[in-house]
Amino acid sequence: MDARQIAALGPGLRRFLSEFADCFGRSEPREHLRTYIRGQLSNLPRKSVEPMALEAGMPPRTLQRFLESIQWDERRLRDKQQRLVARDHAHPQAIGVIDESGNPKKGRRTAAVQHQWCGNTGKVDNCVVAVHLGYVADDFQCLLDSDLFLPESWANDPQRRAAAFIPEEVVYRKKTVIALAQIRRALDNGIRVAAWTFDEFYGRDGEFLEGLEALGQDYVGEVPSTFTGWLHEPEVLIRPPPESMRNPGRTPRFPRLAKKTPPPSEVRDLVTCSRTFQRQAWKPFHIKDGENGPMVWEVKFAPFFRKRRDGLPGPAGCLIVARNVLNPEEVKYFVSNRGPGSGGGTVEWLLWVGFSRWPIERCFEQAKNELGMDHFEVRGWRSIHRHLYLTQLSHLFCARVHQRLREKKDGHPLPDRRTSSHGGFDVRPCTIPVARGAAPSLRSRGLTHRLLPTPQPSRPPIPHPNHPAPTGSTRRQTALASLLRAA
Repeated sequence: MDARQIAALGPGLRRFLSEFADCFGRSEPREHLRTYIRGQLSNLPRKSVEPMALEAGMPPRTLQRFLESIQWDERRLRDKQQRLVARDHAHPQAIGVIDESGNPKKGRRTAAVQHQWCGNTGKVDNCVVAVHLGYVADDFQCLLDSDLFLPESWANDPQRRAAAFIPEEVVYRKKTVIALAQIRRALDNGIRVAAWTFDEFYGRDGEFLEGLEALGQDYVGEVPSTFTGWLHEPEVLIRPPPESMRNPGRTPRFPRLAKKTPPPSEVRDLVTCSRTFQRQAWKPFHIKDGENGPMVWEVKFAPFFRKRRDGLPGPAGCLIVARNVLNPEEVKYFVSNRGPGSGGGTVEWLLWVGFSRWPIERCFEQAKNELGMDHFEVRGWRSIHRHLYLTQLSHLFCARVHQRLREKKDGHPLPDRRTSSHGGFDVRPCTIPVARGAAPSLRSRGLTHRLLPTPQPSRPPIPHPNHPAPTGSTRRQTALASLLRAA
């Protein structure tokens, strides 16, 4: 960044926040908004209320009341963020990402806290978990929505609910139900994506997949190895045959599967035992260039009809199995309701979507390490959601600045990391699986290149340290961000 670009950050932040002025009824909360966002963009080591308020020269209680009790419309703020993204960052190949993130918390008084899996610490821990919606459009990525997951133990405890100011209309909902509600809300606000992607926790839920299909949404999601379906469309009887109508007795329910239809099979068994997959050779695909070199996965795919909750086959889709060339025991299964060749889709495109969950992990890392998304010290339900939406707003501003600075350099567009060879996605077939030759240690350990019919490992934890050691890049970013306080 040159001096002119740095000087433009402060006025740019003022213009950006002015788009949300109608979410605040009076000038005081609008000023508190600027204070809060400037605090999150500053180089403070911790972005909780007290240090941000003291840095701005105001009593910490004032900024606490801004989250807790001062009147302003946080839901309108969230919706306006989504409409702004739909207006300014629409892209025909945008990807929507569903994921969750845990924030460790001590005690039992913070709304929705309990012992549960926490990706932040990589273990079952005392934490709150939020379901998030991410948006990836070329080199632009941001968070669209965040909702706390309310455990059943909280939903059925009136005293704890009252102490954490949880509204009566808030009830226990599965995380997949929360995600579907977020997707509906984003669609209502104009968000459009080419497909949604998610991990196997969401992919295993038939109600979630059926909800996406009912909304007319394409998806490429990871599923567990025990996910069931058929490689060939099974015969479905819509109405009873004439001869059965003449026979006495109870008439079976229709529609139903024909008697000769084979039962659905787990995807791990389909891949290892079916002729459709046995006849295929593993085809290597370069996924991206990582820090340790190119990531190459071998792939097989076939048409697939998933088993719905009612036992009938779902719409024609695609099953993709991918195994890591460097570690053949690492196997991923992807299911899509869009097969290769349908609507211009290709295997490369399906793989690109399926492996595109990393941007939301990067959003989590930036929001936590740089903006203090996990630094909140409030306990109330509404206060936590206000903090999450404000953090989304800070991240959106940073994403817009980042995109604008990358768009042109000396009059030429900068390469996109998602499609360039500089660490981004570049899904393409490989003529030679170079990674296999680069890992002779696989053979020395006696591993063979075969698909092991074992359950997939659980999702690897995503560390989000609260206080990472500042690197040179981080110091430059925070130094520039501190100039925004003059806005």
